Amino acid sequence: MSARTFTLRVPATSANIGPGFDVVGLSLSLYLTLVVSESSRSPGASYVPPKLRYTGEGAAEVPLDAYKNLTTRVALYLLRCHDIRSFPSGLTIDVHNEIPFGRGLGSSGAAVIAGVLLGNELGRLNLPHERLLDFALMVERHPDNVTAALVGGFVGSYLRELDSAATEAASVPLSEVLPEYPPDAGEDWGLNPPVPPLGIGHFVRFAWSESIKAVAIIPRFELSTATAREVLPTHYSRKDLVFNLQRLAVLTTALGQSPPDPELIYEAMKDRIHQPYRKALIPGLPEVTSSITPTTHPGLLGICLSGAGPTILALATHGFDAIADDARAIFKEKGVEIDWKLLTVVGGCSVEST
Repeated sequence: MSARTFTLRVPATSANIGPGFDVVGLSLSLYLTLVVSESSRSPGASYVPPKLRYTGEGAAEVPLDAYKNLTTRVALYLLRCHDIRSFPSGLTIDVHNEIPFGRGLGSSGAAVIAGVLLGNELGRLNLPHERLLDFALMVERHPDNVTAALVGGFVGSYLRELDSAATEAASVPLSEVLPEYPPDAGEDWGLNPPVPPLGIGHFVRFAWSESIKAVAIIPRFELSTATAREVLPTHYSRKDLVFNLQRLAVLTTALGQSPPDPELIYEAMKDRIHQPYRKALIPGLPEVTSSITPTTHPGLLGICLSGAGPTILALATHGFDAIADDARAIFKEKGVEIDWKLLTVVGGCSVEST
């Protein structure tokens, strides 16, 4: 096999955007970047296992073993579903990550999408985005983050659950899709993983006004998605469901209008499905989302929890510093320090030869 180098870039994402719990997502201008180098291999040469190097967010905690790292495990899953037993010999992967871990900005979704892209490139499979999404959804069962990371922009998505193939795919344990590799794992271990059926997930892009930026207010503590889901109820009232559905129906159009309407969007970004139940996990959340408004902060359009949190996302056209400074003061009263970043809504993943 001839030598080549290519670069993968996958954006951060924010899911839910207020009322769109597990439904909508945004791709944002922080990136997980992989520079991948394949060496030429002489016939009969000894196999050289992959080498991973990692810098940026999470560098101290990310596994550098290709059989333990999430991105490379996903890549190997995709390869083995196409009868390719192992990574190419002498593979080197340099990773740089700008996406904070455990903050509600889609770090795991980005890692999964990087994995399906990596497998697709290494196997020279030329799979379309729709098929790559099938593989991503076998690992990440909620479509909002992975879809936004894959295709970019402001995206709505759903899982097909009514036919037998999709139901069977959803019931496959994650431990069968991405098994825990033992220390001595090699190309003969964990073969024949479950192949996803076609068309598990479906999506549509909504319009997005270019004047809208995202202020990501990032508390300096992690909150796992699993913990944030544990506090949610199993049943909701009809009143709360209708409240969210009404606002989501408005929001998906309102964020694409120019100029955007602060009064319309602020109300449309309210939620009764997940944010009220997660406030105990995020000191300062109720105060920030209720006291920072379009009236008090000109330029603000709406404010919500980003994904499972603890990051808060403020959508605005101007006045970014004032929004962030006042959010910082509120969090500081609760004993929480924050960082903040001004982000734009961007296109999805990319693959470039270098």
